[in-house]
Amino acid sequence: MNALFDVDVKGLQWSNDGYATLSDVLLDKALELDGIIRGWAAEFGATEYRFPSMISVRSLAPIAYLKSFPHLATFVTSCDRREESLKSLADECGTAEQIPVCDDRMEPVGQLLTPAACYHFYPRFAGSRLASPLFLTTNCQCYRREEEYLPLQRQWCFEMREIVCIGDSATIERFIEACRERIETLVDTLGLDADWQTATDPFFDPKADPKALAQILEPTKKELCTRDSVAIASINKHRSFFGECYDIRFDDAAAHSACVAFGIERWLYAMIQVHGGDATTWPKLEPVR
Repeated sequence: MNALFDVDVKGLQWSNDGYATLSDVLLDKALELDGIIRGWAAEFGATEYRFPSMISVRSLAPIAYLKSFPHLATFVTSCDRREESLKSLADECGTAEQIPVCDDRMEPVGQLLTPAACYHFYPRFAGSRLASPLFLTTNCQCYRREEEYLPLQRQWCFEMREIVCIGDSATIERFIEACRERIETLVDTLGLDADWQTATDPFFDPKADPKALAQILEPTKKELCTRDSVAIASINKHRSFFGECYDIRFDDAAAHSACVAFGIERWLYAMIQVHGGDATTWPKLEPVR
């Protein structure tokens, strides 16, 4: 038996710091799943991007990310380049298990570790005037600081594949419906126990954040959740929020956008729930159209 699950999970190594290492057939299944979703993106004509793990604080300022999610952010910094700062770090922390942060040692924070894959796209197309809708996709390692971590379910570092559409509201609706149909067919094919739930993001102070209120008044986020409420995918309808924040326009109006996100490790968790910890016995992952 495995202390992490009720069954042995082959190919999984867990760190209590909040991240998993995948190998063997379990890794193969993760790659196959990502390939299926990437295939859906190709059907939309989506352009594939590969982004770095970091995203600048400046590029997230238009959406006030740190106002809404300061508790989830993971900051990137480095030692101040002055000789005395470097010597202090080397002398005091060379063999330390933790490094205390202090103003006279560390540089100001200009970067975050990516909290969500789609956040790279909107600053990338800031100021654009679109003549036709954009379909985009990427797979990123994402990072969210949590109060507690559970293997494959809630991790500090996790893999996210997203498909993004930026354009007019009618195209957004067609995109969302097409993705929903593909996801539901895949869930049925794999025999997973999951259904859609209306969700809101974990805002830091929802009473003071108008974006949180907007989600409640007109639900824009649907999560596909397992029987124990682990979200394995989400459909996020942004209306014109990102178009306005980043001055992306379509037909002389602020562009609408939506993204469909998949937590790769969480899909593995959902498979383990239903089919057990030996991925060699799972249903075959094949393209779904």
